[in-house]
Amino acid sequence: MTPTLPAANIDLQLVRVLFTVISERSVSRAALRLGSTQPQVSAQLRRLRGLTGDPLLVRAGTGLVPTAGALALLGPAERLLREADVLFGPARAGRSFDLANATLTVHLATSDYLDPLFAPSLVRRLRRLAPGLSLVLHPLSADSDYRARLASGEFDLVVGNWLQPPGELHLGRLLTDEVVCLVGEDHAAVRQPAAWTADRYLAADHVAPTPLHPGARGVIDDYLAQQGLRRHVAVRSAHFGLVPQMLPGSGLVLTTGRLFCLRHVGRLPVRVVPCPLAFPPMAYYQLWHDRTHASAALRWVREQVRAVARELVDGPAPAELAVQATD
Repeated sequence: MTPTLPAANIDLQLVRVLFTVISERSVSRAALRLGSTQPQVSAQLRRLRGLTGDPLLVRAGTGLVPTAGALALLGPAERLLREADVLFGPARAGRSFDLANATLTVHLATSDYLDPLFAPSLVRRLRRLAPGLSLVLHPLSADSDYRARLASGEFDLVVGNWLQPPGELHLGRLLTDEVVCLVGEDHAAVRQPAAWTADRYLAADHVAPTPLHPGARGVIDDYLAQQGLRRHVAVRSAHFGLVPQMLPGSGLVLTTGRLFCLRHVGRLPVRVVPCPLAFPPMAYYQLWHDRTHASAALRWVREQVRAVARELVDGPAPAELAVQATD
């Protein structure tokens, strides 16, 4: 029998959480998709369980699966959200985004850790789809308090990687990438791969990016500290895009995402080698403040950022290839 919800006790956000949690079959993935936090979504799920009298998601092996009652609610929840968008969405509220006549200036802060092709690809996409839009690219560095600047409106969007993204901001996961090492072709890890052990890795001379804010260590060093480990960072650079050129002949090791490293193989005398320590995948996010969350224009920009990140991993969609072929 399909559970019924007391209409007086629910709001649209709960319906959105219900639909997303059931669709994703994961509280953590639902939180990312909703731009929320895992504890907040867990609390909303508990409330939904109380309202429906149904567990909604139950454990099955290492994951979660929706109950029959949850699946019965999925269709009605989707229809309700679609009707609500018609009633209260951007077009109804006069907040639709007119691509052809857009004159918005967007301030985006990003590191160059993700991929050297990310910013150029984003610029080309925005120029093609919304030529009247202006984009200001800001560096993401220790000197930029990105939380304060998002709150003040100096930044509209921040793109980077965090081991634990700040909980007070909205976030969208862009991609995850395997952590590997990039070294010069003359490095011992290339010449003697069997001797490239965890101890040798920790004792090696490393090059790392300057942390994103004072007192921080960076994603790699934060993870090592959690394991009670420490490496020797011989060089810290605020110019991450130049780091691959520092590797040949220096004996330095760069630990970062495979996607970034592969862009330099073949262009420089460098090699990708496995990391002898098991780092978790490197996760890249876009972060934004609640003050811009409802903006139709900035929501569209966030969608373009997500599309560019997806293309870096999967390649352009067929429609994109067709457009490029006619340019």
